Amino acid sequence: MSSLLPLASSPVPSSTPTVAAAASDDQMIASNFTTFLQLLTTQLKNQNPLDPLDTNQFTQQLVQFAQVEQQMKSNDQLKTLIAIEQSAQSTVALTYVGQTVVVDGSTAQLGTTGATWVLNVPKPSTATITIKDASGQTAYTGNFAVNPGQQNFTWDGKGNDGKSWPAGNYTMTVTTTDASGQVTALPTEIEGRVDSVDLTKNPPVLSINGQDYTMDKIKRVVVPT
Repeated sequence: MSSLLPLASSPVPSSTPTVAAAASDDQMIASNFTTFLQLLTTQLKNQNPLDPLDTNQFTQQLVQFAQVEQQMKSNDQLKTLIAIEQSAQSTVALTYVGQTVVVDGSTAQLGTTGATWVLNVPKPSTATITIKDASGQTAYTGNFAVNPGQQNFTWDGKGNDGKSWPAGNYTMTVTTTDASGQVTALPTEIEGRVDSVDLTKNPPVLSINGQDYTMDKIKRVVVPT
């Protein structure tokens, strides 16, 4: 026999295999390698002296097995790193519970002291502010001159007609018009208390004023005065 018998290619696990699938792949690799060694031993014993075993092909087979084994080990290490990262994210998320934070967002909760948004104005302009309730109904709208920098806008819960709106979540949209007449949408931030953390989500989700936010939305932590 002048060549090795072809070996069935072993399936390479995906980046996030299940534990059972990974164990099955390991067993298959071990079984195939054992079969390969048995075939090699048999061929060495029974090879034709005038047509000896092709050492190049034998080396290629060994290299292929080594590559697959190395890839499986790399996948196992990657799974471990992902698990460590997810555990670290959960630990950090839990530390935010009960903290007052500022996050990117447009929905604030109207309470007894009103609803507050944070504006970051890039240059002097006129801001057009529109506030809507959860159903999309406009509760308030107004125009204000704003200066560059960070500033709070607190709505007292009264509409343009003087009517008081009920407590709940309200969404603000802001556009600014500068001296040249250019109109720009202005992003807003909200300040609120982290009520809970959902660790079943990946990444974990923080609940603030009844809205869900990921940790990357947090801009700063505020110590209440």
